[in-house]
Order: sequence, then structure tokens, then C-alpha cells
Amino acid sequence: MSAGAVGRAHPRLEGPEKVTGTARYAVEYPLEDVTYGWAVPAAAVRGRITRIDPDPALAVPGVLAVLHHGNAPRLSPDVEPELYLLQDPAVHYRGQLVALVVAESIEAAREGARQVRIDYDTEPHSTVLTADHPGLYRPEKVNPSYPTDTSEGDFDAAFDAAEVRVDATYRTPAYHNNPMEPHATTAQWRDGRLLVHDSNQGSTAVQAALAELFGIPRDSVRVISEHVGGGFGSKGYPKAAVVLASLAARQVDRPVRLALTRQQLFGPIGYRTPTIQRVRLGSDADGRIAAICHDAISQTSTITEFAEQTAVYTRSMYAAPHRRTTHRLVRLDVPTPFWMRAPGECPGAYALESAMDELASACGIDPIELRVRNEPTVDPDQGHPFSSRNLVACLIRGARRFGWGDRDPRPGARREGRWLVGTGVAGASYPARARASAATATALPDGGYLVRINATDIGTGARTALWQIAADALDVPPERVTIRIGDSDLPPAGVAGGSMGTASWSWALTRACQELRDRLGHHSGSLPPEGLTVAASTADEIRAQKPMARYAYGAHFVEVRVDAETGEVRVSRMLGVFAVGRVVNPTTARSQLIGGMTMGISMALHEEGLLDERYGDWVNHDFATYHIAGCADVEQIEAEWVAEEDSDLNPTGVKGLGEIGIVGSAAAIANAVRHATGVRVRDLPIRLEKLAGSSSFT
Repeated sequence: MSAGAVGRAHPRLEGPEKVTGTARYAVEYPLEDVTYGWAVPAAAVRGRITRIDPDPALAVPGVLAVLHHGNAPRLSPDVEPELYLLQDPAVHYRGQLVALVVAESIEAAREGARQVRIDYDTEPHSTVLTADHPGLYRPEKVNPSYPTDTSEGDFDAAFDAAEVRVDATYRTPAYHNNPMEPHATTAQWRDGRLLVHDSNQGSTAVQAALAELFGIPRDSVRVISEHVGGGFGSKGYPKAAVVLASLAARQVDRPVRLALTRQQLFGPIGYRTPTIQRVRLGSDADGRIAAICHDAISQTSTITEFAEQTAVYTRSMYAAPHRRTTHRLVRLDVPTPFWMRAPGECPGAYALESAMDELASACGIDPIELRVRNEPTVDPDQGHPFSSRNLVACLIRGARRFGWGDRDPRPGARREGRWLVGTGVAGASYPARARASAATATALPDGGYLVRINATDIGTGARTALWQIAADALDVPPERVTIRIGDSDLPPAGVAGGSMGTASWSWALTRACQELRDRLGHHSGSLPPEGLTVAASTADEIRAQKPMARYAYGAHFVEVRVDAETGEVRVSRMLGVFAVGRVVNPTTARSQLIGGMTMGISMALHEEGLLDERYGDWVNHDFATYHIAGCADVEQIEAEWVAEEDSDLNPTGVKGLGEIGIVGSAAAIANAVRHATGVRVRDLPIRLEKLAGSSSFT
């Protein structure tokens, strides 16, 4: 690729549309004869529906239909169980969407949903995760397809023989994704074909699922996701809204718009599972780790299994000859957990990076030096060489920028008036993946170029990054390039998730553009009216990649102030330094990294899904009661990256960076709080009473 657009800061291509309100989201496309849907959640935790009385709802002026298991169009049973909606009377958790009201107006649909009468035959339920739950079991794999357990050497013997030992249990609560745009769909049927405008992270997967659900050819389904208002993983796979809207549109034979409410996002669309994690580290007096064990417990639903890969982070992060990781799961009468930004790595890093800080304290050495001393030369899990590994570079550069060398290691040693001040550090890693994609590039008679790929921009700036990559691959000014994304009629591409979007899509796009350049070099005469088009797929190239450990890395540095009287915690400074391969667009890259770090502040200090065991539901299911970080919580936050070239990734040298910003950030804050106060909080969030109420509070 020639130097040019890639690496230059550029505002988002769609920025003017978004700030002027002309960008259309899933339920904003103008349509004639459109109707509105409103979902009805179950009021029982576990049991069966014995009766549904739709008459009061149908009596509401404007209500057209009430769909439920007794009258909804039939779906194929050979699908993901979570998508098999309105097909049977079973209730698996409180809040499960069990009916849908369709009306001429959204107000009538909402009132109709309130009027639907449902009777249940209920059963005893279990909704609380505990370390000694009798239903704990070993799943066959953990998300997406990792081995459940791993073991090398003899952990028990090495841990028992270690000079210094850390044995601690860390807990994280349920977290909820809550993107700005809720799960929303506009669906319409035309001559046996289904057209949906849907808010998702990958319309190729949605198209495939809908075709299977309704038993129609895949090319009879078109899914458009031109603009998506966030997802954080929750929209990485088809969910309830797109299925319910499609069912309703078939039933009433009119377009249906359905946007789930904010309250309905707390459950049916997934969430990050609570975790209970025991981490054991055994080292010599100099902090060189001999034994490491990470045991993770999480929950899933009775509908389908989702096993968060919490302990996978520990498998490759630090060197130790004796290693063990395990995952255990319990089925509860709750919604199914699902992907949330850096699933597995995020909660796993909180536990391991906190334990590393505890080990550093026990050994009396600097926590940065501890990580450097345990830097592996090859992947500790698989034994493969690293394509590149710059964790130490991130730690060293961050320490210099942050002023780490001036740190007094004693807890509670620094005080400014009523504030106790402390600093903390944590490492971070996230897999650098790529998946097969396809793309086309077209040379137009007017001298312009059109590139097409069914990528999805969920607010990350992917559209702009791909446009820059295409321009350099074509060796033309970017102003001559037009890009089309977000439509299942375009060449298929993978999901915007797992930090593999740009790495995957750019590969296919680069191949198509390079081949088009070659074709143009051999082409004589004028181009036909439709232009000259070249298609490319990366399936064969990705399958041929040699085995290597491919990761992005980072280091978080945090300064906190803790009110010595109340226990209030303020994050006064936060710096993240990352090694994420080639950075395509510094503007959007920095935005993504800072966004992840901000979510880490939220995770450490605010967010917590509070479940009422009696009713099997979260009691704080809105933004008034589910607290997230606001502008006042983010005082000074910076993100930067080290220069990194990695020829064993993909043609553009890109590593994903959408998720690594949150990995390790909560641990860095917890470590800073411990340094400020002497109190180690092992169950998030770090609330006032956990500090001010502690007997060891400085």
C-alpha cells in the first residue's frame, strides 16, 4: 500500500449527516402505511402461560393485532432457541417477550400492551449466582470455542512450594450494554421478500438467521444497517426486535416499526454475566511467577448456553511454568448473558491484574517491574511465537508519560487536604483476529471509484477507515473514492465485533482494490458505462495463516482521589498506552480507546445490575437507577499508542482496538484506590461504604 490517507486524522464521512439529523436509523426511514409494535414482557419468572386475553388491548382505538404463541406465524424450530419467539407458552425468565401489540400509532401500541391480560402457571425459580450453587457444571467450551479448562505442569505442588502466595476471590456484577440507539427494526414484506432496516452489528448474519427462521431463500431477505447507534456486543447477533417486527409485518401485511424500550434492554438482548473468580499466584521472593491458576464461575440461562471465557485472559498474559484455568457454569432462570465489550477479557483482566498488584505488594516490588519480570518469550498457552508483543513498551512509555517514577509505593502516603491520592497500573491484551470477508471495487468512467462491502459502522468510524484504506490501495486521492456499507445485498462480511471488523474488512477491500489496479494497468480503451468491477474474497488467505499468537496490548495508568471522610472516589487522571498495529485514523482510534477506558471507570465505580431474587429481575433497569459514568466522572483522560509494525496480521497491519480500552482499566482504578487508602476492594463496584466502612481505611 502506498502512503497517503492511512495514518492521517480525518473526520467521519457521515459526520455532517449525523449532526444535521439526516442520517437514518432503523426506525427513521420514511414509509407509507407504517404501523408500530410494542413488546409485552412476561411477569412470571418461570412457568407457562395458561391464558392470554387480547380483547382489552384490541378494544384500544388503533390497535390492529396482538401476536402471541397461539396465533403468531410459525417459525422454523431448527434455529437458535432465543429467536424462537411467540411459538410456545413456556416462560424462562421475567421480562421474556411473550406478546406483541401492533397499532396505527406508537401511543396506541403502548396502551394496548398495557391492556394485554396474561395468566401463568408458575414454578419455583433460581436466579442468584453463588460459588457453591448445586447446579454448577463444566461446559463443553467457552465463548466462542475455547477449551473450557487448561493445565500445564503441576500447579498445586508449585503453588504450595512458592515463597510468596496470593489467593484471592474477585467478584463482578451483571453489566448492561445500553447502546444509545436501542434494538430497533422496521420490517416489511413485499411479494414474499422480507426487507428490514435493523440496528445490528452485522447484517449478513441477520439475513441468514431470518431466512432460516421463515424458511425462505437467503436472497429473499435484505437487511439494511446503514447507520447504527452503538451496540457494545449486544447487537452482534440477531435478537428479539428484528424477529418480532418481521413476524408482525407478515401478520398484519403492513410495515411494522419496533424499538425496544430502555427497560426492555435489561435482559432480553443480553448482558455481561456476573462472575466469581479465584486467582492464585505463587512466586519467588523476586516476583517471578512459578504457579498461576484462574478459576471462573458465571451464569447462563435455561434457554441456551452462553459461557463467558473469563479465565482465557490469564492463559497468555504472563509467564509461569505451572498453570491452570477452569470455567464453571450454572443454569439459572434469568435471561441469557451475551457479548459485551471485550467479553471474557474484561472481567478476567480485572481479576488477574488486581492479583498481580497484590503479588507486587506482597513481594515488595514495583507492579510495573513485576510484569516485566514475567514477560513470556512465546505464548504460554499454545507455545506459538507472538506476531508482535509490545506490552513492556506500553508499560515503559506510559510510566514515563504518567510520572510513575515519582511514586511513593506506601499505601496512604500521599494526602492533599481531605483527599487521599493514589496511583495504579494494569496491563491489557486482546486477540488480534480476522475473519473471511468479500468486497468489490469498481473503476467508473468519470474517474471515480466505488468500493462495496457489507461492513457495519456502529459508531466506531469504520466507514471512514475503510475509505482511507481503499484510497491507498487504489493509489488515488480519497476524494475520488465512494464507499458503500451496511446492506446485505453487498458482498458479505463478518460482524463488527471481537475487534476484528477493520482487520477483516480491510483485507478483502485491499485485495479487490489491488486487483482492480492491476486490471486497469492492462486495460486499454475507455471503460464501459457500468465501469470495471473486481471482486475479492479472503477465505483462502485466512485459512492459510500460519499459527501465531496475535494480540494487541496496552497499559493503563490511573490516579485517584479518595475523600478520607466519605469514601468518595474521583479519577483525576487516566492514561492508556496501546500497541494496536497500524492506526488507520488517529481521530477515530483515539475516540474508541478513550470510550473503552471510560467504560472501565464506569465498571469500577458505578455500574451494577441489582437482581431482586424474589422476582428474578433487575430492579435498576433504567438510567435513573443503573448508574454509568458521566462527563463529571472523567476529569483528564488520554490515550496514545506506540509505533508497531506486524507483517503477520493482514495486508494493512491492523489490530482491532475497539475493545482493548476497557480491558484492565477497572483493575488499574482498583489498584489506585488500594494505593490511596490501603483498602483492597475485590467486589465491584467500589462504592463509598466499602471504603469508609472498612476498619483498615487510612
